[in-house]
Amino acid sequence: MSSISRRILLLSSAALAGAAFLGPAMANDLKITIGYQTVVEPSKVPQADGAYEKATKASIDWRKFDSGADVIAAVASGSVDIGYVGSSPLAAAASRELPIQTIFVVGLIGQSEALVARNGAGIGKVADLAGKKVAVPFVSTTHYSLLAALKHENVDPKSVQILNLRPPEIAAAFARGDIDAAYVWDPALGQIKTSGKVVLDSSQVAAWGAPTFDAWIVRTDFAEKNPEAVRDFVKVTGTAYGDYLAKPDAWSVSSPQAAAIAKLTGAKLEEVPELLKGYVFPTLEEQASGKFLGGGTVTAIAAASAFLKEQGKVDAVLPDYSKYVTSKYVTEALASN
Repeated sequence: MSSISRRILLLSSAALAGAAFLGPAMANDLKITIGYQTVVEPSKVPQADGAYEKATKASIDWRKFDSGADVIAAVASGSVDIGYVGSSPLAAAASRELPIQTIFVVGLIGQSEALVARNGAGIGKVADLAGKKVAVPFVSTTHYSLLAALKHENVDPKSVQILNLRPPEIAAAFARGDIDAAYVWDPALGQIKTSGKVVLDSSQVAAWGAPTFDAWIVRTDFAEKNPEAVRDFVKVTGTAYGDYLAKPDAWSVSSPQAAAIAKLTGAKLEEVPELLKGYVFPTLEEQASGKFLGGGTVTAIAAASAFLKEQGKVDAVLPDYSKYVTSKYVTEALASN
């Protein structure tokens, strides 16, 4: 064989090898943008260890947001495909008929969100908020809980100076003494507790008839084009929750799970185990039940929307919210186990 022929053969082999190398990458060249928040919950572990990328075979751009309202704005603009939101911004988005679907209920919110009064502010109960400066991220679950608490205790919201601040801004304003109280979640919640006291938390507000929850949502058009990726995202998320629920004590201060969660959220490592107990997490098997995606979530969104309409936070309430909730992906995730 001539040197020219050998050279052609080598070049051809290299080209074929290159094509073989590029082929799978091109076939799985899916990019997903996911908006997450600094909430202490189990899915931070697979986020930290790359499990989502491995399962979906996609390149994932993880973007941190300070509130559900910010996530909704990003989803509405098309810059985020999958996002983590609370029930209040979810209800507001559905009421505006944003093309989204709820695909996983993270958990019912309890002690993980609370109203904290600054020491020396003269606030010992909800009624004492009249005439005070209270900060909360607008159209968030804590905003909803604050308004619900005021209504329950017969306090006119107009008598309270309610300020729209994001969690990092709340922590800074609280430390400066610019505000008297705040209703927020971690890590800002843990920060303001150091110089304040808890007046009530969301488990009490839930007992008063205004429960809140967090959820993962997806843009409808993205889900229709990439159903397998959404299914695999849900499966990884459900597995993380299952791991925690099976052995919650194993997620101790010295565990790699707690370390991963603290790193991603900014929460204090020693507080992570207790913060995880601030939610009631449903299993993947429970997701499709009538209590959650099989009906209860639709009812909860409708109830939250009606309350937001009453408070003037949304313009109208839809006759049916079922198109904004689906059990399709949890069902398929379970079937693929």
